Formats: sequence, structure tokens, C-alpha cells
Amino acid sequence: MLNNYEEVKAAYERRDLAALDALASPTYRMVNKRKDFRSALMLSCNNLDHLMKIDSVEADCIILNLEDGVSKEDKPFGLVLCAIFLSHHKRCDKKLIVRVNPLIEGGYEEITYLNQFMPDAIRVPKIRNVKEVESVYELLDEKTELHLSIETSGAWANLYQLKIDKKVTTFYLGILDLFADMNLPQSLIRRENPIVLHILSQFLVTCRILGARPVSFVFQDFKNLEEFEKWIALEKSMGYDAKGCISPEQAKLVNKMFADDEREMIRAKTIIRLFELKREEGITGFEDEQFGFIDEPIYKGALALFNKNS
Repeated sequence: MLNNYEEVKAAYERRDLAALDALASPTYRMVNKRKDFRSALMLSCNNLDHLMKIDSVEADCIILNLEDGVSKEDKPFGLVLCAIFLSHHKRCDKKLIVRVNPLIEGGYEEITYLNQFMPDAIRVPKIRNVKEVESVYELLDEKTELHLSIETSGAWANLYQLKIDKKVTTFYLGILDLFADMNLPQSLIRRENPIVLHILSQFLVTCRILGARPVSFVFQDFKNLEEFEKWIALEKSMGYDAKGCISPEQAKLVNKMFADDEREMIRAKTIIRLFELKREEGITGFEDEQFGFIDEPIYKGALALFNKNS
């Protein structure tokens, strides 16, 4: 529970941006470097109820969204609320990623502001070319990963050049916006459509070649879990293991469908070994390059999984 929740809520309901901003304290965060995430759940930063669910939802990543779905009037409030909740989660077993607005629509300023609150990653929408990626790279805090939304024809044409450095770790396929930018009707987005299969295949292969994590597109009809499951099955058969989500139910299904028992067992055994080695040195909380922050609750979770399946 956010310690000053009532104060934050009151300031937000009064639409008192100055009071809200005074509650956002820059802080050091233990950056989550986890790279094996499956579900990336979008939460709107202008919705306090959504933000309060960060701890409870079953998602590997939380996308703190400042872009689509946040009105122009609400964006400044969403930005400050995002900062407050980042400060509250000084360490988190979920990767906390902020999707800022397009660069020419306030994205640069949002990144500059958020640097002091240390998100695990910044996700930039509407990227078109290498020059834009380089401009963000120069601005971004060195500990923060850079994630890119591939949703413009320019980004698609320049896909091979966009991973300019190891800090650029993840690409998200924004298929709705990509179709719109290429003047293709979104009604074509069907599982059996050769164009869709080509895009999914090329995106996956390119990302794998570059060493970037490919995250498949968000399925907007969040109530139609039956169709959503069919999309996951298709993507899994192609080699995907991560997908964007817009509801907790979608995130649960992604985690279930993309579960790899052998991989999860290897992960659990490695976490157990790492924790026990560190514990002998008197250390019970530490950052691992591959698995992110490991402490006793993470260790106990790994033990439970290992004992269940051994």
C-alpha cells in the first residue's frame, strides 16, 4: 500500500498538480534487469486504481502508460503519479517500464523528468529512425533500458539499424498503428492472413538476429479470451515467448501459454544456487544481471517451484 495514498488521492482529485508534484520524491531504485519476461501488462498512469494493482497482478512486466488512453489534460498528472509509484516501488519483482509520449509530443521532457525516478526501462512509441533512437540514448540514464515500439513504416524500414547499443533491449510490435501508417485496413489483422504472418515472422527473426527481445502485439478485444488464446498459440508455434496485454486475465493466459517448464526449472535452480551462495556471505538481497533482484521471497518462490516439480 502506498504510504501516503490518501494524500496522493486527495491532491489528484483536487487536480492540484503542484501538491501532487511535491509528493514525488526522487529516489534510488534497485533496477530490475530481468530479460525473460512473458507478459507485459499496460496500466494507465492517470488511474490510481490501476496503479494500486502493481503488486497484485500476475504479470512479469508493468507498462506504466502515459500515451494512448491518457487524455491531454491528464498527461501531466499521469506523469507525476508515475513518478510517485516508481519511488514507492524501490525494488519490484516486476519490471516497471514507462511508455512515454511520442518524442515530439513531450516524450523528451518526460524522459528527462523520469530519469530521477529510475524506471527499469523507457518505452518510446512512434520511433521512425536511428537518429531519434540516438537522441533518446543520449538523454537516458545509463542504468535504464531503452525499449522501442515498432509501429511506423519508418521503424519497420529501419528495423535492422535501430538496436544501436546493448541498452536497446526490447522491441514491441504495434501492429494496429503499423497497419494504419501503411494505409492498410485493420480488418486484415487475422490469424490466417499472409500479410500478418509475414510481419510476425519478419519481426521475430529480425529481433532474434539483433539480440533484442520481441514482444508481440496487444490484442484489443480483451474480453474475447478464446480468440486471444488462439493468437498466443500461433505466436508460440512461431517462436514468440512474450506478448503485450491490456487486462490481468490476458496476462495470466500469456504466462500460462508461454510457460516453459524446463526453462522455469533451470531458472528456479539457478536462483536457489545464487541465493544460497550469497547467504553464506551474509547477503540476502542482491541484483543479478539475468534474473533481476533476488531476495528471500524470490528464493522461497523458486524453492516452492523446484520442490513441486522435482
